[in-house]
Amino acid sequence: MIPSNSLAAIYGIAADCAERQVLGPDVIIDIVAIDETNTRVDVPALFARLRQHGKYGLVALVGVQSNQYPRALDIARPFREADIPVAMGGFHISGCLSMLDGDAVELDACREMGISMFAGEAENRLESVLRDAAADQLAPLYDTMKDLPGMEGIPVPFLPRHYVERTLGLSASFDAGRGCPYQCSFCTIINVQGRKSRFRSADDVERLVRLNRAQGIHKFFITDDNFARNREWEAIFDRLILLREREGIPLGLMIQVDTLCHKIDNFVEKAKRAGVTRVFIGLENVNPDNLVAAKKHQNKITEYRAMLLAWKAQGIITLAGYILGFPADTPESIRRDIAIIKEELPLDIIEFFCLTPLPGSEDHQVLWNNDVAMEPDLNIYDVEHVCTAHSKMSKREWEDIYREAWSLYYTPKHMKTLLRRAAATDVPIVSLVKILVTFATTVRLENVHPLQSGVLRLKHPSERRPDLPPENPWKFWPGFVWETIAKHVILGGVIARLATTAFFVARGNSARTYTDQALTPVADNEDESLDLFNKTQGGRAAVAHVKKVAAITGARRVG
Repeated sequence: MIPSNSLAAIYGIAADCAERQVLGPDVIIDIVAIDETNTRVDVPALFARLRQHGKYGLVALVGVQSNQYPRALDIARPFREADIPVAMGGFHISGCLSMLDGDAVELDACREMGISMFAGEAENRLESVLRDAAADQLAPLYDTMKDLPGMEGIPVPFLPRHYVERTLGLSASFDAGRGCPYQCSFCTIINVQGRKSRFRSADDVERLVRLNRAQGIHKFFITDDNFARNREWEAIFDRLILLREREGIPLGLMIQVDTLCHKIDNFVEKAKRAGVTRVFIGLENVNPDNLVAAKKHQNKITEYRAMLLAWKAQGIITLAGYILGFPADTPESIRRDIAIIKEELPLDIIEFFCLTPLPGSEDHQVLWNNDVAMEPDLNIYDVEHVCTAHSKMSKREWEDIYREAWSLYYTPKHMKTLLRRAAATDVPIVSLVKILVTFATTVRLENVHPLQSGVLRLKHPSERRPDLPPENPWKFWPGFVWETIAKHVILGGVIARLATTAFFVARGNSARTYTDQALTPVADNEDESLDLFNKTQGGRAAVAHVKKVAAITGARRVG
């Protein structure tokens, strides 16, 4: 659904190296990008290509996260056995080297196989790696974590259209900034990209927009963990507004923000004018006790409704991340909280995640240093599986409530409510239907998070973990075909039902006048009536704090 920004960033840097002929005027650098979320890694074909050039090349495994690390090793193994240079970078290596000792979490596997590890960011550094690879002198480790590069004026993320076409919606991605000043304990970004924010300029953003416009791409996912804290947000929005309103470039953007962004003057309004159609919000939880435990101090539940209503007023689709497995969570409290969200928050889409001690996060570091048991299989560190113990839930209970959470939120009744809210607030109802189809079906049908989904599942009997026996093709292919047909029949039924519901909702007499508790404007006394503020001790404490501040400053109590 979303193209890899890491892949686009490295491709842009590599293309710049090729243009500058960093290996000399007689050496052409030929770049091939493969995103395994939508393209098979054909190892024999890559071998043949490299052999044609006397093994003169480099296999670079880009943006490898912890759950992708075992697979990355499997891809690298045959190339290293053939003595072909391989380098690997990404959040797993960078996070482990940042927070733990250099041998932790299977990094020795790279050393044993002779894979060169790259920690940090490749801007202004990739050419040295290319030169070393060309000379067959790759270093075991390139560690740039203590010297993160500036972002202004450097090569911008870019992928040629024939790579992007394999992504749903034909969209590109780029980071307008890196780093985050907050201290969320579950986050790896602050320990990999740093806590000092760095930014691209409006000129840089315009350049990448025009590069993609030239190949017919005008939709972008801005991958900043929190674009609202990008110091250059207004200059970037102003430039995008000019491109849309004066030159007629039809931009469509998705951004990620925090829960206080609506308090920044003109931020939400300029986001709309710049082309933002979807906004992802790190809501994480509605229980303040859980937010405090995760050091998510910037999230104020007393601002949630005002913030979401501000985006609703602009007709922008809201998506929120919601983490299950914080210390105060139980199956019962999670069910209660989801019910509160459905009734009281004007939120469109929720993405559920399991609280996961990702290597590179403070949570993982604390558990590692205290010898607390964690799952040894890195494949399941994908924020969809349970990787450590919980004080109030068994592993089975935690796993079950994660799966149940999707069905609790995406009920036919609530999805109809979401469509009625969309019709009443000028949210694009067709776009919302498309997203609802994915989020209501993927976990049930594919057993993966919706962000990992697509139209057709790519499987092949040859692609198995080395420790698993090969599958019989005569058994595999009939089963795969039948499974695919069955899934698409169910998917077709969901699409038909939601499309029909949306048709009648949009044309109903009360489409524009519909309202409910979630759409009700923020009131001074809602802290006395809403479950959001009264069902948890932390919620009551949050309201009491707001009242205390209001008594001193004369501000309104909630919202």
